[in-house]
Amino acid sequence: MAVCSGGLVAPPFDLAASRPGKLGAGPWPRPARGPARAIRCCCYARPDPTPPRRLLLLSAKASAAASPERVHGSKPAAAVRGRRRVGLTVTPSLPFPSSRSTRQPKQKDFYPRCTPRGPAPQSRDTPPKRDTGIASEKEWGINLLDEAVKESGTNEDGSTWYRESGEDLGENGYRCRWARMGGQTHDGSTEWKETWWEKSDWTGYKELGAEKSGKNAEGDSWWEKWKEVLHQDEWSNLARLEKSAEKQAKSGTENAGWYEKWWEKYDAKGWTEKGAHKYGRLNEQSWWERWGEHYDGRGSVLKWTDKWAETDLGTRWGDKWEEKFFAGIGSRQGETWHASPGGDRWSRTWGEEHFGNGKVHKYGKSTTGESWDLVVDEETYYEADPHYGWADVVGDSSQLLSIQPVERPPGVFPTIDFSSSPPRTEEPPGMPPSSLE
Repeated sequence: MAVCSGGLVAPPFDLAASRPGKLGAGPWPRPARGPARAIRCCCYARPDPTPPRRLLLLSAKASAAASPERVHGSKPAAAVRGRRRVGLTVTPSLPFPSSRSTRQPKQKDFYPRCTPRGPAPQSRDTPPKRDTGIASEKEWGINLLDEAVKESGTNEDGSTWYRESGEDLGENGYRCRWARMGGQTHDGSTEWKETWWEKSDWTGYKELGAEKSGKNAEGDSWWEKWKEVLHQDEWSNLARLEKSAEKQAKSGTENAGWYEKWWEKYDAKGWTEKGAHKYGRLNEQSWWERWGEHYDGRGSVLKWTDKWAETDLGTRWGDKWEEKFFAGIGSRQGETWHASPGGDRWSRTWGEEHFGNGKVHKYGKSTTGESWDLVVDEETYYEADPHYGWADVVGDSSQLLSIQPVERPPGVFPTIDFSSSPPRTEEPPGMPPSSLE
């Protein structure tokens, strides 16, 4: 939607399902953004030639075929020498989204920025896309003003808009610069909001973030939050950089919606943690996915994935695996399972023990009587270091690192609280911010 002199324009939405089995298909593309005509003086305003985009709901019949990543981690099967898959695909169709996403594609354009006395703010708020991970600073395009602003206005069709910015100060050199903007149609059926902020204090803490939400006349609604944080870990005394994103979208015409939480954590010695929790629903089917990666910076790695789904009639099915390695020695194990409403359950479990000498012990069994137990000659492959690490995230966080704290007076030192508990790994989230049921 876009605010212009003609009014707030609600984008069209198409609630057609995506192609079954199309992994990575974006079920919630962004709506159209119409050209803006300034109601006052023009400030970098230019028409946006982006063609209309439509909101698509994810298919309930996504492919059940297990990708190599689900069985063996993030290494494609073509790069795994001598390894054979030990699980058969006998479960019903799994409506799981694509495998883990690490980088979000670049946006080609951004909405223009305006001075405090410029035209009405344009809505950049659009439904987030599933499985796109954590966006970059450039994709959000946060641009805070250096002065306090409080403006509002009414367009020709009765739709309204507002824009505010300011600065909050607190103890220990705390400073938060922020900006809020939004708009809605005259009847309130279409609405958008967006907030930006940057925070800092004398301890070296820096934070850059954004949050946006919106709804349209059809009842579709969405919400998204993004954040980057730089701080010094009080236990290791190392610089740590963390990124996170939460996304949610809900249909106004069907019992459909989804929620995702992504996070990445890095420190200056190579310690890295990444993960995601996802939930989705389309009419009578619901599905969940959780995965995580942990690198200790000294060669030890843990990766895991757990996916499962169920129908309102009681049918449930899922797939999970885990791998642990250090110095060429480690293990992999997993399970594929299916449960019927009547209580019947089928499962197949498998495992691998890697001894670091070219020998691999493979074993497994199923509830239908299958079993195997053998030792084979096979190379061991695993990723001891993340493909995107400390140096990469620092290079992509220039706006966060450039945040300037309030000048500290001579003789005044920051207060550091060492009473807090040691940092913990990310716990599974509770229910989404608003129910999708």
